[in-house]
Amino acid sequence: MKAGIHPEYHEINVVMTDGTQYKTRSCWGKAGDTIRLDIDPKSHPAWTGVQRIMDTGGQVAKFNKRFGGLGTKK
Repeated sequence: MKAGIHPEYHEINVVMTDGTQYKTRSCWGKAGDTIRLDIDPKSHPAWTGVQRIMDTGGQVAKFNKRFGGLGTKK
């Protein structure tokens, strides 16, 4: 590696949404800093398989009304 062009790589603490902690190496922050995750594999729907639909201003209802019967044979 060329000297002087790479960011500092150091150990940080990671706190998951359920409070569990682990140490990893990263370029984020300074050595010993703590990063608290809002989304992690234990809580994100992509990994848990549990989906929630957030209906902001009836957008989901409007979509279902408009395209609800698409693809169904009558």
